Amino acid sequence: MDYRKIYKAWMNDPRLSEEARRELEGVNEKEKEYRFGAELRFGTAGMRGIIGYGINMMNVYTVRRATKGLADYLKTVERAAERGVVISYDTRRNSRVFARAAAGVLAANGVKVYLFGSVHPVPMLSFAIRRLGTAAGIMITASHNPKEYNGYKVYGEDGAQMSPEATEAVVGKIMAISDLLGVEGDEESPLILPVPAYVDEEYIAALAKLTLSPEAVKACGARLKLVYTPVHGSGYIPVMRILDLLGIHVTVVEEQVAEDPDFSTVEVPNPEFKETLSRGIALADKIEADVVFGTDPDSDRLGVAVKNDEGEFVALSGNQVGILLLDYILTRLKEENALPVNAAVVKSFVSTGMAKLICDEFGVTLFETPVGFKFIGEKIKEWEENKKFEFVFGFEESCGYLRGTHARDKDAVVASMLCAEMVCFYTFSHNTVYKRLMEIYEKYGFVLDRNISVKYAGLNAMKEMNAVVDGLMRCKVASFGPYKVEAVRDYSADRRIAHDGTVSKLGIPKCNCVYYELAGGGFICVRPSGTEPKLKIYYSLKAEGEAAALAALSACEGDMQKLLALAKEA
Repeated sequence: MDYRKIYKAWMNDPRLSEEARRELEGVNEKEKEYRFGAELRFGTAGMRGIIGYGINMMNVYTVRRATKGLADYLKTVERAAERGVVISYDTRRNSRVFARAAAGVLAANGVKVYLFGSVHPVPMLSFAIRRLGTAAGIMITASHNPKEYNGYKVYGEDGAQMSPEATEAVVGKIMAISDLLGVEGDEESPLILPVPAYVDEEYIAALAKLTLSPEAVKACGARLKLVYTPVHGSGYIPVMRILDLLGIHVTVVEEQVAEDPDFSTVEVPNPEFKETLSRGIALADKIEADVVFGTDPDSDRLGVAVKNDEGEFVALSGNQVGILLLDYILTRLKEENALPVNAAVVKSFVSTGMAKLICDEFGVTLFETPVGFKFIGEKIKEWEENKKFEFVFGFEESCGYLRGTHARDKDAVVASMLCAEMVCFYTFSHNTVYKRLMEIYEKYGFVLDRNISVKYAGLNAMKEMNAVVDGLMRCKVASFGPYKVEAVRDYSADRRIAHDGTVSKLGIPKCNCVYYELAGGGFICVRPSGTEPKLKIYYSLKAEGEAAALAALSACEGDMQKLLALAKEA
């Protein structure tokens, strides 16, 4: 791809906006190559990139092109244009601009659009798709990425992110559009309608039906000391509404309520990091609060911090919140004789192995999927059709949780509600969330779950990461630290290779990922991130206690570094 030629063509095109022209006039040669040396990739989760002008950036031109491809695809689906598309957006820079641009392109192509009039989180978009019966949905967000990013997610009629098959068809339509500057839209079209107000009301009502401990909430909710920060994102209104409806007292981090596209009070708006919750923790220390919640910009991820036995706040990992919620939900359903006989839980295969132990204890079937909540959504859809299982909970280690079938993506609003009432439940029974976590470790054995990222950069970042993963499959591995490798899962080839050479099928959607099954029930997994130039390494290690687990982690990391070096040569 001749980036200089494409850059020159853009600069000589009279249709290029003056804003774009001014920005592109000031870029150096390296930036030109990045912006025009590749096209922004539209993958299974849509597209995500740095905001700016160029074919490899997030801007109105790449948004319009993607939307034209979606519109062309919808024209091949019966009644899709008539049923329409719902569009939502978060607080990131240009999110509303991109949402309106997408609406304009759809309308210009005869597709009805429901456009939210203010920022709304991912789960409310998912709910709206199902409630309004639309053929698709678009969410403008880059989730928890740094402020320089924005993105474009596409959802199917079931409210889950669009299936790989449908995405492939959309990508084909997008790639047929070579003239990005020529895609037109009509943002004043009568085909663009507001999302009806009742959608918000029904979403909150649907969540309220999922409460599990009304007695404990009634007894403790009003005096609960809970600190919440929306981290300048879209979660503020719905999270506050559901907690207020339940009667749970909340203290908000006021300086993080404003819709700030620069997320100026945090380094990264990712509630997985304790640093992102630091202002909430400082406020919680000041008012002697019990728990701190934080949601990301599109409010599909929830970060939680609780007090340990020394009274200090510790940030729980996504895996820890996942097993706490899993244990809480199954316990309460069983106590109320409401646990379905065919109950099922779903998690991504990189999420903690402890989930299997808890599900086995309750006689609940656990299913694993590739990374991406859409695969959990697909399981819900499958079971609604064949009635073989009833979905009770799904989670991913990256702070994503879902109870209920009102949405088909992770939902930090319902997770906030469940975590808040979980705190009330343990307070009511003279316990704490932290002590319950320690009880779980004591019962099932300690498991250390850790996620390490190796950063890549440049136009070839994805190619380089995939090459490393491919190389890993050509390297023989007998052990990591103190753990023997009992089997290797090659998800790209849908096969499991046991230590004795026996090969079997995995039976789940393919992805470029290598997974090492460790003796004792732990695992190590390596995969490229689908949203950032990072190679992600997941460790789930069983040990006698935290000290032993940390020592084992250090040894495993050392072996992994040696293996990655070999994989680059393989």
